[in-house]
Amino acid sequence: MAERRPKPKRDPFPEAVKPMLATLSDKPFNSKDWIFEIKWDGYRVITRKKGNEIHLSSRNQLSFDNKFSSIRSALKAVKGSAVLDGEVIAVDEKGNPSFQKLQNFQKTGIGTIAYYVFDLLWYDGYSLKELPVIERKDLLKGIIPEMDNVFFCEHIEEKGKELFRQAKKMGLEGIIAKEKSGKYYENSRSTGWLKIKTVEAMEAVICGYTAPRGSRKFFGALILGVYDKNELVYIGHTGTGFNYSNQEDTYELLQKYIAGSSPFTDPPKPNAPVTWLKPKLVCEVKYSEMTDDRILRHPVFMRMRNDKKPQEVTISSQIKSAGRK
Repeated sequence: MAERRPKPKRDPFPEAVKPMLATLSDKPFNSKDWIFEIKWDGYRVITRKKGNEIHLSSRNQLSFDNKFSSIRSALKAVKGSAVLDGEVIAVDEKGNPSFQKLQNFQKTGIGTIAYYVFDLLWYDGYSLKELPVIERKDLLKGIIPEMDNVFFCEHIEEKGKELFRQAKKMGLEGIIAKEKSGKYYENSRSTGWLKIKTVEAMEAVICGYTAPRGSRKFFGALILGVYDKNELVYIGHTGTGFNYSNQEDTYELLQKYIAGSSPFTDPPKPNAPVTWLKPKLVCEVKYSEMTDDRILRHPVFMRMRNDKKPQEVTISSQIKSAGRK
């Protein structure tokens, strides 16, 4: 007997949506059962469009309506009522995605931003989450007209290794692999979506900073942690990756979260005076490797991640999966 194909089902317009998340994987692969997309270096944005009423929100339900008003206006051209999932990016002078440019746009409104839409969760009265991703994307492509700042996120089939090589050559963050038959699991991290990065990188909670030495200004290094079973554990510290401007900006931000004691149950003992912080800020670092006792070697600061909640920064979500199911 032939397997029954899933169908769209009648469903009321969603009042809120928390996106599906990808699992970190260690290497690219080829498979005829998977599709592969560029991993965009930006903010995850859910669009809820009900007629001409449009709302943009982050993965944590924060409104982006005002911050990305130009994209919100452009989305009026999308046919029908829909719930979309995608990523807002800013581009640098070479046309490549730049997270720093995106953060600057949020502060100043200056820059070029674009919305790459890669999924369609609900459309004109029907939930599509039970459909295979390849079918959802086919439907999505049909409702996205040609626009200057909103784009359908293209994909390739089978050839993940080739796309990864191209992404690495272009200096992009990585690729996303999606199982063709995969459903959309809202507010869940699934092995049906895999993120494969071109550099070793992870998010970390900023738990304190050390005093500067010599001619250095502001601070010496950021003390980093992640959650393991609801407890913050130390994973290292980083003092590289900063220029004068972003170090000053970071220092000013840190002053808002000074605490009287360490957020660690078992605090590290740096060789410089420490100012402890409330664990409210998240940054991203790249590194050469993680040791067996889960300490980062040669971590380098990349950027702040104010789109991430500290409680989401867990060791389990950032240890690499062995790959496909």
